[in-house]
Amino acid sequence: MPASHSYIPPVTANEFVEQQLHDRLEALEGIFQAHALSFSGPILLGVDDPLRIAVEKRCAQGTASDRLIIVLTTGGGYMDPVQRMVATLRRHYKIVDFVIPNYAYSAGTIFTLSGDSIYMDYYSRLGPIDPQIQSAKGMPVSALGYLEKYNDLLKKANAPRSRISTTEIQILLAFDQGELYFYEQQRDLAITALKEWLVQYKFKDWKVTQTRKAPVTQKMKEDAATRIGKVLNDTKKWHSHGYGISMEVLRRDLNLKIEDFETNVSHSGAIRSYYDLLSDYMVKRDYRGVIHTSKSFVPFA
Repeated sequence: MPASHSYIPPVTANEFVEQQLHDRLEALEGIFQAHALSFSGPILLGVDDPLRIAVEKRCAQGTASDRLIIVLTTGGGYMDPVQRMVATLRRHYKIVDFVIPNYAYSAGTIFTLSGDSIYMDYYSRLGPIDPQIQSAKGMPVSALGYLEKYNDLLKKANAPRSRISTTEIQILLAFDQGELYFYEQQRDLAITALKEWLVQYKFKDWKVTQTRKAPVTQKMKEDAATRIGKVLNDTKKWHSHGYGISMEVLRRDLNLKIEDFETNVSHSGAIRSYYDLLSDYMVKRDYRGVIHTSKSFVPFA
């Protein structure tokens, strides 16, 4: 009788690519000696739910770790999910480090600055802290953009010999005062969260000053965090919601300690290999966002 053979279904192209992504993310886990999570896409309202599920699943399966590496790529989004994601990550991991292979803007910058360490290279970019909020019409808007425009028109209207036009007056009167107050609250919330996370995590090992080697006090850490928040919140300095701030500028202008992953060939090669494949796959599959660990691959829209 002929030998019986069990049928093995063929691997689809998508399954093959996703297995490659799993393998490359696991390689990053080995290099950094940590769990790894990749977040690529906008920070939408509700995206903290699939992230929590992915983190809990990763912690429940495989070898335990008190360190997490997040490979982050985002154009930004809302502040509320950032707060919940940070709370989730800190519940499960003692150390949370961020790897920025390309960019993390706006709310993504705040998310990044909640980390213990930040890894970038010459190509990576962070951005001004201008998280989006949902307007009364249900549309995402830039809080700082609205406030800046309102304050400019108000200043023009109150100036001696004001030359404000009728059209500009109509625009000024159209601003909803309740919305403007909400925008101010969201701006202040973002700065407060940034200061808290910088002092608690990023500055935790800052013991002496770099030049004088003087002891660093809690107030010095808080003052440094406040200054960073103000600089990143300065719309006139950066001009654009999506302005890219390089590693060099972050080090020089904000005195932030940034790790250059390009100096380590194995780190750089593994990060680029993973990021390039994920980016290409997301384009081909028309995925707006993805949360990926070595135990789960979750697209989100």
